[in-house]
Amino acid sequence: MFRFIPNVLLKQLFTRNSLRNTPDGFAFSLKNRLSDARFTGLQRARIDGRDYPAEAFTLTPDGGEAIAVSAISAQQPLAFPLRRSVQVSAVAQPLAPGKHTLEITLHTQPFGTITLIVEDELQPDASTVLPQTQPAIPRDSIDDYSADAIAKRRQFLNDFTQTTPEHLFQNSFNPSVVAGKCEHFVGVAQVPIGLAGPLRVNGEHAQGDFLIPLATTEGTLVASYNRGIKLINLSGGVLCTVQDDAMQRAPVFEFTDARQARDFVRWIDSHQRELATEAEATSRFAKLRYIDSYLNGKLAFLRFGFETGDAAGQNMVSKATLAACNYILDEYGLAAPGSIAHFFLESNMATDKKPSQLNILRTRGKRVTAEVRIPRELLIRELQVEPEQLIRHARIGDVGARLAGTNNNGLHSVNGLAALFIATGQDVACLAESSAAITYSEVTSTGDFYGSITLPSLIVGTVGGGTGLPTQRECLELMDCYGTGKVNKFAEIVVGVIAAGELSLAGAISSLDWVSSHDATRGTN
Repeated sequence: MFRFIPNVLLKQLFTRNSLRNTPDGFAFSLKNRLSDARFTGLQRARIDGRDYPAEAFTLTPDGGEAIAVSAISAQQPLAFPLRRSVQVSAVAQPLAPGKHTLEITLHTQPFGTITLIVEDELQPDASTVLPQTQPAIPRDSIDDYSADAIAKRRQFLNDFTQTTPEHLFQNSFNPSVVAGKCEHFVGVAQVPIGLAGPLRVNGEHAQGDFLIPLATTEGTLVASYNRGIKLINLSGGVLCTVQDDAMQRAPVFEFTDARQARDFVRWIDSHQRELATEAEATSRFAKLRYIDSYLNGKLAFLRFGFETGDAAGQNMVSKATLAACNYILDEYGLAAPGSIAHFFLESNMATDKKPSQLNILRTRGKRVTAEVRIPRELLIRELQVEPEQLIRHARIGDVGARLAGTNNNGLHSVNGLAALFIATGQDVACLAESSAAITYSEVTSTGDFYGSITLPSLIVGTVGGGTGLPTQRECLELMDCYGTGKVNKFAEIVVGVIAAGELSLAGAISSLDWVSSHDATRGTN
């Protein structure tokens, strides 16, 4: 993955404030924040200019046993997986209080020989550290999803809250499948799932009739979407099209002045092929489509846009962009006149889990459109409203949306999206950008209704994340949307469902059925 690792990135391997004395010497911690790797040896350990022999050191990985550095070699490496930590301990004289400069040169695979230079302050001995004022949630460093680990957390929950949950603890699946998806696991949130449909989708990837699982606690939601689906089906189905695909990461580079930032962007423009090679080496699926640049004073913002296959891809593009930035840092340089002064992998310009106009214009995730053509008489019969009335409401609603500064001019795209996201294991926080919706409607020359809705930043996946959890996988499978090669099909179904919801609510508002339909589910409140 990484051909070069500048010290600005290597420093991130060191866990700050981990340096402390031990009964036999001193110790500190390293955490892998780059990519899966292996230790194959220690070339040099120097602290404050003093060299320490490799024989003095042992490495203790998370949940593992201490291993002497002298026993590690290229033939017998020590695994150092991504996101795991290892404690480095030395048998030596204790260090004096205060700050110390550490220079550690390690042999690794696949990074080769790397030198880590950091400064850290010696922390108090464990015996002098003040105890926690609050009890800690139990955690098992070896297997935190074992029955014993979960039982201890549940007992802790009972004791701390003085409650005895029943339904919270009733998971129907092996907790091991939660690893990498949820920490401190204790149970599950059970959300009712209702069925809507079948919805007839006339897409390029989704073709046919699909039952739609909607997870919700909002009364009338499933019924409302079902009403819109009925109208669409009677009109021959919904035409769905995936128009674009892009997932971004947006690093920022700081320079001494604006002119240097401008020159840097010119260099980036002339090296996009090399940057694509570096980025795409990190994944079989990530394909770099473009690098947009935005200059503001001495800051150069880059926005890397990738295709990510069937995964939503946020983590994938982070890894790929880091590899490209690693190449930039090495090739363009640090510290020399005119070179990069500071660098951050994310500048907030990718707008992760935030609405933004940039995503609406440039696409984030899938840009997908649903189109419907509803015969005039059918619309009047089913929704009790004429096409002209729907168009009038849409025009007025567009003004209201502009005045309110919303991220769409539709009615409730997030309703169906949230229900589908929960049911199918999508990242629910991505509703912030996925809910953006642009609607358009008109009366055709024959007096019928034409309407479209575009989701310019729909972030969904059919592999990875929560899609593999048992319930969520089943919900994807009932639409034949689980696994590789299915994400565009799923995106088309999703936007078709959202079109049904928009039609139904627009008709309800225009015909004054909106309030009465909700009251019908709430008795005489």
